[in-house]
Amino acid sequence: MANVGYIRVSSYGQNHDRQLDGLKLDKVFKDTVSAKTSQRPGLDACMGYLREEDTLHVHSIDRLARNLFDLQKLVDGFVVKGITVRFYKENLTFSGDSDPMAKLMLQMMGAFAEFERTLINERRREGMAIARKKGKQIGAKPKLTHDQATELRKRATAGEQKTVLAKAFGISRQSVYGYLTA
Repeated sequence: MANVGYIRVSSYGQNHDRQLDGLKLDKVFKDTVSAKTSQRPGLDACMGYLREEDTLHVHSIDRLARNLFDLQKLVDGFVVKGITVRFYKENLTFSGDSDPMAKLMLQMMGAFAEFERTLINERRREGMAIARKKGKQIGAKPKLTHDQATELRKRATAGEQKTVLAKAFGISRQSVYGYLTA
């Protein structure tokens, strides 16, 4: 039976070190990606590695998932396979022994994590809307001027190949298609 750690941060500027610091673990899996999806390379590798009677150590519930459905699915999936899941920040452990209070706490904490993610996204959208109103550029700057984009559309409508257009305007074919659908 192995002690396995799962650590996740959202961006490369964040540090993995504070999570599970001081624990003696046999193997640690890390991700630097948002928890909005359960499709993460480190998590996938972790799930493939874990076996019956292993213990998965996670710093906090929101490190595993920020969506209540995904959180419950993951924890239930581990427990059904005989894997114990331990969350340190919340001091919760899930194993084959059914504990209604622990399950309630998981659901409540998972709902809070999902709510927090929703608030973060709402604040981000509000900030972008304010920046747009102030005339600030959001995202990458356009590769072509308005006149160049008009010329590109005109040539494409006339039947010129997308690869030729991409080369002529110094942009990728994907960008050509982006201008044609804008």
